[in-house]
Amino acid sequence: MAVRPLAAASLVALASLLGACQDGTFGGGGSTRHLTPIPQKTLALMQTKGMSQTDPILIRAYKKEAEMEVWKRGSSGQYALLKTFPICRWSGQLGPKTKQGDRQAPEGFYTITPGQMNPNSAYYLSFDTGYPNAFDRANGRSGNYIMVHGTCSSAGCFAMTDESMAELYAIAREAFAGGQRGFQFQSYPFRMTAQNFAKFRNDPNAPFWRNLKEGSDYFEALKDEPRVGLCGTRYVFGGADAAAGSCNPKVDTLVAEKRERDNREIAELVGKGTAATRVVYDDGDQNPVFRQQPQPNAFASLTNASEEGLPYASKDYARHNLGEVSRPETLAAGPREIEVDAKGRPMMTASVDAPIPTKAAAASLARKDDRKGPHKGEPSLVAQAVPTPEAGKAATPARIRVADAEGDPAAYQKMFSNLLGKRAPATPATDAATVPAIAALPEPAKPAQIARTANVARTAHLTTLQARKEPAGASTKPGKAEARADAKPDAKPDAKASEKATSARH
Repeated sequence: MAVRPLAAASLVALASLLGACQDGTFGGGGSTRHLTPIPQKTLALMQTKGMSQTDPILIRAYKKEAEMEVWKRGSSGQYALLKTFPICRWSGQLGPKTKQGDRQAPEGFYTITPGQMNPNSAYYLSFDTGYPNAFDRANGRSGNYIMVHGTCSSAGCFAMTDESMAELYAIAREAFAGGQRGFQFQSYPFRMTAQNFAKFRNDPNAPFWRNLKEGSDYFEALKDEPRVGLCGTRYVFGGADAAAGSCNPKVDTLVAEKRERDNREIAELVGKGTAATRVVYDDGDQNPVFRQQPQPNAFASLTNASEEGLPYASKDYARHNLGEVSRPETLAAGPREIEVDAKGRPMMTASVDAPIPTKAAAASLARKDDRKGPHKGEPSLVAQAVPTPEAGKAATPARIRVADAEGDPAAYQKMFSNLLGKRAPATPATDAATVPAIAALPEPAKPAQIARTANVARTAHLTTLQARKEPAGASTKPGKAEARADAKPDAKPDAKASEKATSARH
């Protein structure tokens, strides 16, 4: 009887571990890795920026850019950027975590206390992000054990290299030793720029992201940690009044000015035609620095154009330091940006490279082809394949709306079939409207027909030679048999047979 409670407890523990990154307290017992000192290079960087290792910190993470920033508050009371680390792996899509097992890394504002630091992590070292927070619970979100940890494997976590995680852990440890009781962890889908908000304005998560931007604006305008409150199911940011739960906290002048500038820039970008897009991943992404090929020599590594302007280099993040990379096959395709309509539904545009001729021009081309081509009386391939608008009207590409994954999975799969390397079934509603002429193209000639055509040509040539030898006035018309033979290649295909063939293809 005593075994059953023990077995039940074991199952509960196992289920909780499988719910997220499977981080536990059994992976590094007795290890001293959590005591690794801050690298001398980073200490020197602190000194040049007027910081000490015990100054308070704040961490910001960006999924799309796969970067994690460490900020420190100096003697001025404002935060300044210390160092940027490339994220080795995050899973899921852009957007918040909403439920257990969705592989989503959370987005929002979290507080990390010393009790959330795990020196015995199964993934080298880690700290718990604190998901779900009060905001997540108010919005009915579930899940647990969402970590920032070492080893390049993610099931809803932010995975760093072991070396980066050791440095992050050491920086946080020293800040706690200096008296900081908890540091803020800000997690974003992307950098909160006007360009990104103009592009992702129609994403289903856009309202939530605009709420996150309010906190980001506060930090970027004042370089101070925003106080975070909750009003219903929304974040509120500001000073003490926000922390007290005010739904209308006072907005600092600098914060208000930044928001106004960004809103004007977003409106200008949209007015200039910036397309509304979404980003789709197979399963998350990683910083491109980890996909760089090893350089053949030191000179080549110094001249790597893809790393210009980055605060880190691929030589500092070699592949052999990544550990276990989760689902590497999903990283191969990379992110795909797709255009969406006002409701966030994917769209695609069908167009032709060459300008579409007018009806008169197309008819002229058809007459020329009739005179030159062997199949008299049939429309030319140009007239078949190119739709002809009315004369004088400019040709515009045909826009086709494709349903989203939940509304019509088959249509969504069709749009991504080429990207994912799969062939999607054709849908008559879109395919037939887009390329109506392809089904009408004549079937390729069969070998017997080609042979008959060649015999007719030889007979006609011999008749012509014989006519030249005959005296004037002799008849040069081919015989009835020859005329019948010549008519067969030009005969139009049966309409019903063609219609059946078209239906079978669709």
